[in-house]
Amino acid sequence: QVQLVESGGGLVQPGGSLRLSCAASGSIFTLNVMGWYRQAPGSKRELVADIISGGGTNYADSVKGRFTISRDTAKNTMYLQMNSLKPEDTAVYYCNGRRLLRAGDINYWGKGTLVTVSS
Repeated sequence: QVQLVESGGGLVQPGGSLRLSCAASGSIFTLNVMGWYRQAPGSKRELVADIISGGGTNYADSVKGRFTISRDTAKNTMYLQMNSLKPEDTAVYYCNGRRLLRAGDINYWGKGTLVTVSS
């Protein structure tokens, strides 16, 4: 089992910055991919960025150049640095850990942290 706990959300003005953290515990060595997803009211959950075990990263087009995903393996923590925030970035942000298996992936989710971008 893997437990994921997000923190760092809040209210920020357009153009501002926030850093989200995801603290992982449990069998994290089994995870192949970790990432951040978000879900705005009335919308589907979407991938924001992810990072594979080898260190490669992937970003949604809407956040490229503004958001940076990273991890500190010593602290078992993943981060999402968000700069130049826009009102459309407002959403609940979820931490995800994924284990890739032939029989089907196993996904672990945190409870989410709310980010509100508003003046």
